[in-house]
Amino acid sequence: MKAVPLKAFPRSQTRRSGARKVRAAGHVPAIIYGRHTQPKPLQVPVKDLEKLLQHTVAENILVDLDVEGDERPRRLALLQDIQRHPLSGAILHVDFHEVAENEKVTVYVPVETVGEAIGVKTGGGILEHVLFRVKVRALPRDLPEQIVVDVTNLQAGQTIHLGELPVPPGVEVLGEKTAPVITVAVPRGEEAEAAAQAGAPAEAGAVEMIREKKEETPAAETKEKPEAKDKKKEK
Repeated sequence: MKAVPLKAFPRSQTRRSGARKVRAAGHVPAIIYGRHTQPKPLQVPVKDLEKLLQHTVAENILVDLDVEGDERPRRLALLQDIQRHPLSGAILHVDFHEVAENEKVTVYVPVETVGEAIGVKTGGGILEHVLFRVKVRALPRDLPEQIVVDVTNLQAGQTIHLGELPVPPGVEVLGEKTAPVITVAVPRGEEAEAAAQAGAPAEAGAVEMIREKKEETPAAETKEKPEAKDKKKEK
């Protein structure tokens, strides 16, 4: 994952009234924190932040923060959280999670599909996307923006599991490897119809066998009729 450069400035006004002044000046209140970093209030030009978000479709955004006047001119960080106004959608606050170049991080990555599954196209199946996001671990710059799965050759009844996802080198997919991610399901109506068709001949055959047994039953084994019993009494 490529880090996007972003300019930031120290922020001294941390109260609510101070945050309003920061926004009025065309900046967004922000904070950066991390495993080896004490929380540090920042402010970012709103135009730069909006431009970054408009040109990035990835769920995880890696930024190369250039903090003015900082003891470290560059800070590698993930854009962790964005707070927006519920009505206007304006950005109110952002959180940056500082990461180290040589330490692996754990994030959720979206799973996307390409192609039309043959089990859907010719087999009458339905493509079911079970997991839309999966948890992965990798070095910050090795993180994939998304995991793309080609489902073209997926037959009806087949499933792609968590352990079968195509990921770049250095990326580990976390979780139960046998968990289903994408599957081509067969509609229940078709399953019931197939089962009914398979069971129909067997039922018909059973009826015929019963009829044959009845026809083959000897007359001596049948019970005496009431009329025969009456004749014996008269004698």
